[in-house]
Amino acid sequence: MSIWRLRDGSADTAWLAGLVGAGAWQSTRWADGTGDVPALWIPAGVLCAWLLMRPRSTWPMACLVALAADAAGQVLAGTHLMPALLLAVCHLAEVLCIAVFMRRAIPDARDPRHWGHVGRVATVGTLAGCAISGLLALAVYRAFYGAATLETWLAWYGAHVLGMVIVGTTAWVVHVKGVGALVPPGRRVGFVLGMVLLVGGVGLAFRFRYPVLFLTYLPLLMVAFRYRFGGAAVGVSLFACIAVASTVAGHDPWTEVADPVWRTALLQLYLAGGCLITIPVVLAMAERDRLTARVRESEQRYRLLADFSGDLVVRLDASGERTYVSPSARDMLGWTPEEMLGTRWDLLHPDDREAQRQAMREVVASGLPQTHRYRVRHKRGHFVWTEVVMRAAPPDPTGSAVLILSGRDISKRVAAERALEASRADLQRLTMIDALTGIGNRRQLEQQLARAITGLGTERHAVALFFLDIDHFKGINDTHGHATGDGVIRAFAQRLQRQVGVAGLVVRLGGDEFVVLLEGDIGTTSATGIARKVLAAVRAPIRIGERMLTVTTSIGIAFAHAPASQDDLLSAADEALYKAKQKGRDRYEVVVIAATEGGARTGNAEPGHGREAGGTGSGVRWG
Repeated sequence: MSIWRLRDGSADTAWLAGLVGAGAWQSTRWADGTGDVPALWIPAGVLCAWLLMRPRSTWPMACLVALAADAAGQVLAGTHLMPALLLAVCHLAEVLCIAVFMRRAIPDARDPRHWGHVGRVATVGTLAGCAISGLLALAVYRAFYGAATLETWLAWYGAHVLGMVIVGTTAWVVHVKGVGALVPPGRRVGFVLGMVLLVGGVGLAFRFRYPVLFLTYLPLLMVAFRYRFGGAAVGVSLFACIAVASTVAGHDPWTEVADPVWRTALLQLYLAGGCLITIPVVLAMAERDRLTARVRESEQRYRLLADFSGDLVVRLDASGERTYVSPSARDMLGWTPEEMLGTRWDLLHPDDREAQRQAMREVVASGLPQTHRYRVRHKRGHFVWTEVVMRAAPPDPTGSAVLILSGRDISKRVAAERALEASRADLQRLTMIDALTGIGNRRQLEQQLARAITGLGTERHAVALFFLDIDHFKGINDTHGHATGDGVIRAFAQRLQRQVGVAGLVVRLGGDEFVVLLEGDIGTTSATGIARKVLAAVRAPIRIGERMLTVTTSIGIAFAHAPASQDDLLSAADEALYKAKQKGRDRYEVVVIAATEGGARTGNAEPGHGREAGGTGSGVRWG
């Protein structure tokens, strides 16, 4: 747990006062060996990190406590009270400039998504805030020390920028992750050894009189790279403390430089170099880790969705080789994902394979998704209907096309669609069937007759239309009842169907009215032959329950081998039926519709034979 995360507010304030006061004292003490301006200012970074991690309502009290502690630390280190107070005000102005700027730009600095942005915002805020505080400090130094040169401002600026970067970064890391993050669990031995190597390297480098200080950057970069923010925070802090302490003690390569300001400047450049090679690397690594974590999280979410989705998810290349199959394959198809990997076109129904290949080519070429149905072989041998949405994914690292298929079992839907189609076909068929007799009805006659007459005028194609009804059928209904009448109609329809057979269409128009349609390579002889068979078959007694009834029928036949309309055929057949009834019933009459320029001949035909008689007509010939 972080030392700044104590629940007790007074303890939290006490920690702040102690750290700021100790930092001011140590920074001022270091100035005794390097000049009037400290080479590194510590407390500003501590206070800035504290403010960024607290609500703004706590800022006034924190600023007052920090101001008093800052001045007290300087006084204890040997600074007079008045300049100490004024310099503390300059320090506070610097911290407030940076804290307000960062809070406005980044409301929550703890969010890892903002850490890359934190570095940029903190850099801008630090450079601006330290410049402002340096200008204020120049007035203090002019008033009390008579030193207000550019070198003074540069020394101040460098000390405060470095202090904010080094100490502020360390304090921010402690606030965000806690002290435990500075020494990662499970890697503590390596962490400690890395810091020992860093401390020893920096200490030895400052003992040499040769310019080998650049070698200390290597262990500093190593601990930052291996331990990220914790390594960078601790490493840079140790690096800076040893460098400043060694310089104050006179163990530095620039002891030959007489001017303390320039010695301070060289030290600050050295510290800045360590910060520049460490902190940007850590920020970049943090951003990379964040992006890697996002990719991993996204991949885990995708894998979770794919693995536990009821749909089958398949990743394959343009050649059809499967590189990923979701576990739902086991439930849907019986295969394990491993069994379906590779190029296995044998799993697709032979009739669907080429369509699947063509769909893959089209998706790769256009980049647009497509939806298809095809059959996949189940491990048990039967085929499963699947509906697949195929999409193009980003190419793999080699540049090869990648396709993602998402499929689901639609076998039940296909079965339902087929059942519905069959029901529609049955319904369509029922609309063409007479409910009482099971033979065709008027609608079926209209369709078949319309088709039949389109062939009239072609070679060896003729149409014969029979109109029939049961003689004296009303008397049967009146005498024996409608149930008996329905039985007679059914028996009549069966006999009629048996005589006509598959050669023609038998239709009941309604009541006792029936129609027979013959077409094709027929003549009047074959038509009248069927009529005679019908007459003979109908005369046979009909048993209806306990009754034996004998009925007859009258037939009117319209015959056409030349183009004619439906109205011509219907009216001619109806007229022929009327003629048959006029001549005594139980017989047939034939009307031949012929496209002749002269008049027509009329005649009649007795059951079983025909004879012609002269007469007149318009466009028709009786025969």
